[in-house]
Amino acid sequence: MEDLICTNCHRPFPESGVPYRCPACGGIFDFTSLPPFNPARLEADLPGIWRYRHTFGLPENSPVVSLGEGNTPLVWDEMSGQDVAFKLEYLNPTGSFKDRGSAVLVSFLKSRGVESAVEDSSGNAGASFAAYAARSGLQARVFVPDYASGPKRDQIKAYGAELTRILGPRSNAAEAVRRAAEKGAVYASHAYLPHGLLGYATVAFELAQQIGRDISMVIVPVGQGSLLLGMARGFASLKQTGVISKVPRLVGVQARACAPLWALFAYGPAGLGWVAEGETAAEGIRIRYPIHGDAVFKIVEESEGLFSAADEYEIITGQQSLARRGFYVEPTSAVVLPALNKVLGKVPGPIVVVLTGSGYKSIQ
Repeated sequence: MEDLICTNCHRPFPESGVPYRCPACGGIFDFTSLPPFNPARLEADLPGIWRYRHTFGLPENSPVVSLGEGNTPLVWDEMSGQDVAFKLEYLNPTGSFKDRGSAVLVSFLKSRGVESAVEDSSGNAGASFAAYAARSGLQARVFVPDYASGPKRDQIKAYGAELTRILGPRSNAAEAVRRAAEKGAVYASHAYLPHGLLGYATVAFELAQQIGRDISMVIVPVGQGSLLLGMARGFASLKQTGVISKVPRLVGVQARACAPLWALFAYGPAGLGWVAEGETAAEGIRIRYPIHGDAVFKIVEESEGLFSAADEYEIITGQQSLARRGFYVEPTSAVVLPALNKVLGKVPGPIVVVLTGSGYKSIQ
């Protein structure tokens, strides 16, 4: 994969194996360029996001691993006199947007002959990986923080994956899975490995088709920031090929209890000094050290976007307010509503709000 290199030493991704970090220097792999979006190359006979297969950059021997992900509804609603479009990513097969990334990543793993792999997650990524591993015959082991909600843990186990609960904060689960990788396990990281970003780019492709005109702003929950980064690259590809004339302003929303990107945006480097991995109902974005944080921060600034933070009260009331409109989402998704309220009437439409995870995930 010539366009996939270490961002530190610029060595290419190895032609065999699946290292989650550069074996030479420990750097992070990322794409230098992405296959351009070409409307003439859409494959309508393939399921879900796979009609965009030409943008995935996968080897020819990569299988189509699909549970029908993608094609999620776009529902319009009036908020404070302004029309807002809600992209219902929580209606993906396992209940979250993660399915788009898992489909592409697991396909790549299978092309490399991987038979078993480990992953860490606060819940949604682990459930998604477990499902697509089951679909493809891959043996999965998922490390989760002990506080991960019961439905997410049950979902992971239902798919046949081995579940390992780790006491303490989210970062402890990440450390545990890295130790497993050091002992030889393939670490199918949705955060370190960039392949899933190409799956997330398909959200932008679908929005361009569903809305049919330039989008003013997109509001997305941010933990690692993979969804926002993948969507931004999708919009950039659409602009490059003339499907849209501009990339929308991107708004990344975090829980104030753990909001490193917002702190950096609001207060500069000094703001990072007081960021903690505090407890929050928005467990899916409780990430103190986002792996692609620099890239996410840069791409938001380039779009003339911003980062916002939501308090716990705002998150819970936001979840309730969305439910009253028919959108049953988990708290992680609900962080977007206070950010939306801040821009209504100040930003022209269309505004898109991405709802990322199902409310069924958070039932105790």
